[in-house]
Amino acid sequence: MPASSVIEVRPPVLDASSEPPPLFDGTTRLYTNFQCPFAQRVWITRNYKGLQDKIKLVPIDLANRPAWYKEKVYPENKVPALEHNNKIIGESLDLVRYLDDHFEGPALLPNDPAKREVAEELLTYTDTFNKTVLTSFKGDAKKESGAAFDHLESALQKFEGPFFLGEISLVDFAYIPFVERYQTFLHEVFGYDILSGRPKLTTWIEELNKIDAYTQTKADPEYYVPLYKKRIMGL
Repeated sequence: MPASSVIEVRPPVLDASSEPPPLFDGTTRLYTNFQCPFAQRVWITRNYKGLQDKIKLVPIDLANRPAWYKEKVYPENKVPALEHNNKIIGESLDLVRYLDDHFEGPALLPNDPAKREVAEELLTYTDTFNKTVLTSFKGDAKKESGAAFDHLESALQKFEGPFFLGEISLVDFAYIPFVERYQTFLHEVFGYDILSGRPKLTTWIEELNKIDAYTQTKADPEYYVPLYKKRIMGL
């Protein structure tokens, strides 16, 4: 069973004034940011697999990054990144797979070839999904983002069960950080309810909100709603 009920105290965020941890000392570290949806994918996966004691969270202030992070840890200077076995691995979708392949805990991709194929299709579609929704914020948000949410609604009908592959998987963790933000933003700014007429998507979100491994990672709307307004809409 996943150790998803573990209540974790969030460690302090490291900024430009912070000293680095003892790098490459054998500790496995997940460099993250508590507001970043890409990092949240990996954070959820870590939690669901019950790796809270094996992978240490190291939150980075992306607005005031420590110089040592780029110089000594990850030259890309972004999150998420994983320090494991004296190397650094980046990119959120690569990392969720890496955690699933290299660490203990419940397997998060099924062996069934049909489900594997759907999983790959959906993981590939995440970039298109995000681009479509984010671009819609500058136009007719309801009309332009609707097709992306309809795609998810359709995908959730392929297998029996509330999740994309029937049972919970990396696919769910790849989408929920973004859907949670878009749901709130579209409702608050445009009055658009993405769940209206989408019962499968409604159930999917309801079921994920029963999982502590996810709910403990949820972002603060008071941060990301103004951020989207400023960065994407210029408000």
